[in-house]
Amino acid sequence: MTRDAAKRRHGSEAGFTIAELLIASLITLMVVGVAFTTFDNALALNEASLELADANQNLRAGINQLVRDLLQAGRNVPIGGIAIPSGAGAVDIQRPSPPGLSYTFDNTTDTTLKTITTGAGLGPNIAGLATDMITILMDDPYLGPLESVQPSGTPGSDPELAADGSYIDIGSQTAWLAGDALNGIPPITPGDLLYFSTNGGTALQAVTSVTASRITFGAGDPFNLNQPGAAAGSITQILGAPMTVRRVLMVTYYVYEDTPGVPRLFRVLNQFPPTALAGVVEDLDLTYDLVDGVNNPTEIEDLPYSAFGVTFTSSQIRKVNVHVGVRSERASSRTGEYLRAHVSSVVSLRNLAYVDRYQ
Repeated sequence: MTRDAAKRRHGSEAGFTIAELLIASLITLMVVGVAFTTFDNALALNEASLELADANQNLRAGINQLVRDLLQAGRNVPIGGIAIPSGAGAVDIQRPSPPGLSYTFDNTTDTTLKTITTGAGLGPNIAGLATDMITILMDDPYLGPLESVQPSGTPGSDPELAADGSYIDIGSQTAWLAGDALNGIPPITPGDLLYFSTNGGTALQAVTSVTASRITFGAGDPFNLNQPGAAAGSITQILGAPMTVRRVLMVTYYVYEDTPGVPRLFRVLNQFPPTALAGVVEDLDLTYDLVDGVNNPTEIEDLPYSAFGVTFTSSQIRKVNVHVGVRSERASSRTGEYLRAHVSSVVSLRNLAYVDRYQ
């Protein structure tokens, strides 16, 4: 073998040069880097999608129940509201409130409890911003009325209201008292609200105790509604006539931070313990569209509201504009920021007075 042939043979078996190895390594690193970046972006996108889905689920859970209650607002409640104790001898009537706060219903300048009691800025501050609250009144859509409750001593009467209005002897109407567990209708229990109506007026009493045959309305109920000594608006003013009795539901919504850093939307039935509907809710903002047939102001934050020489009350609400804001429960592991979502809805209150604005 000649020297040139040997050189050619040895050269063909020498492999890659250092330059070729460096170039190949650089290309490999570039491909791996792109792959890792793509994978990391996919993980970030997946995390964001999960957090956003979680926030939206909280949003739907909270607003759906609020909308359902607003649609029932005022059901079988007089347009002007139900009379509440007022005048000489009356004391404050307690409104369901977030922990640490104590609000009352107005029984000084007003004499009735309206279908809607507004509360602009009455909720706790969340992230430095005030939140709203709202109280809604409706009758129980499942438990029918107790008809023909007679004054005590009426011959053959069943059931009977005590001469001072402090209790109802239910008589044979025990089925109404017991509700219907199979169909999800709870029995009459302490803490329930009963609405009394006659041709001469209305009254609202809170149940303080129940036996197999008697419903009692004692002093010191959680609302201070049982005030027979008040000059107006109590059961005393409508005694002596046949009555219809309905169970009414008072529902209050507010945002409250029961766990530090985790504000949630709460629903309170009457004065029973609050129920958390959704978290993490950072904002509850409510405004109201009103109707008087002439001016029809919109997006009013609180009631009563005076404008155009008219004082509007909550009895004139036709629509409630609801805005709810939520955030994800966890901050992004990459940015440290929370994902946020907001939704707005408009709810028409079908049970309040209707005015055709186009007439």
